[in-house]
Amino acid sequence: MWDSLVRATAYDGFIRVSAAVTTRMVEEARKRHESWPVATAALGRVMTGALLLTWGLKDTGSITLRVLGDGPLGGIIADADYKGEVRGYVQNPQQDLPLNEKGKLDVGTAVGKGALYVTKDIGLKEPYTGSVPLISGEIGEDIASYLFSSEQTPSLVALGVLVNPDLKVAASGGLIIQALPNAPEEILAKIEENIKDVKPISTLVKEGNGPKEIIKKFLPNTDIKILAEYPVCFKCKCNVERVKSVLLSLGKEELSDILKKEGKSQVRCHFCNEVYNFSKEDLEELITQLD
Repeated sequence: MWDSLVRATAYDGFIRVSAAVTTRMVEEARKRHESWPVATAALGRVMTGALLLTWGLKDTGSITLRVLGDGPLGGIIADADYKGEVRGYVQNPQQDLPLNEKGKLDVGTAVGKGALYVTKDIGLKEPYTGSVPLISGEIGEDIASYLFSSEQTPSLVALGVLVNPDLKVAASGGLIIQALPNAPEEILAKIEENIKDVKPISTLVKEGNGPKEIIKKFLPNTDIKILAEYPVCFKCKCNVERVKSVLLSLGKEELSDILKKEGKSQVRCHFCNEVYNFSKEDLEELITQLD
């Protein structure tokens, strides 16, 4: 099954919903960062959450989620744009913890206490950043808390990543259901009743359900209007020219110092783990550009 994102409305437009299958995307992140299961689960949830929050973005818009907890994973950052391209990294990817009391990966403990930061770049002069304290570190509840406190939007957020014993991602996906202003209380009550018996997102994806099927599982017996459907993937924005710009920003003195002491430079992208090597000749050329 290919990764994809679906956006829809239901209950005569009072409810909007986004659902995504992100298995390949999260597996690509796992491979690039060589992450262990609990780190993979946490990173996958943050990446999928960022993707689901891109509703309404246009052109060069993007959403950045930063989960900064005091747990062993350290910071987790994901960036998603309007085209469905997502990148992300976890500060300490090789961390392992015992399963929690439910026999699940203990993402909450691995993340710890801290804050969730959401930055929206919609093309204005300055991006907007909002934040909330982490409620559980399980990511889904924390995003729902942000949506309610920052946007006054009651929301259900379900995120899940299933990791195989061989460390590969077996299934990953997510869903956000949001009540728009003036949504009747009976609709919210009906949705709450419906979701009690729905299987976890990762299980639904593992069983072969796509975003449309997942939406129907959570919102049965109602007309669902599909607004958009498009593929999503892991894709970083780094390239040689961007890295050269970073090196040039260091200034002539610091570049000359690197050339003198090291004779070369190696730059690694945090988001995708791609390594860019610059030889002595490359550094000399960059220094001449600063003359």
